[in-house]
Amino acid sequence: MDYVSALVPPVVMAAFFIGLVRVIVKTQGGAAKSKEDAAVDAALARAESARNASAAGDA
Repeated sequence: MDYVSALVPPVVMAAFFIGLVRVIVKTQGGAAKSKEDAAVDAALARAESARNASAAGDA
């Protein structure tokens, strides 16, 4: 019976991890994908413009 109690925690963690990966994969894309992509693009553009303004101010 010791082998069963030794194997239960890794099996439970593996099942949880597989479930987590499945949820992450299923929620990629969908209706909100374009909205999320636009938010990321806007944040990257703000960061790039701030970096360019900082570089221009240093020169």
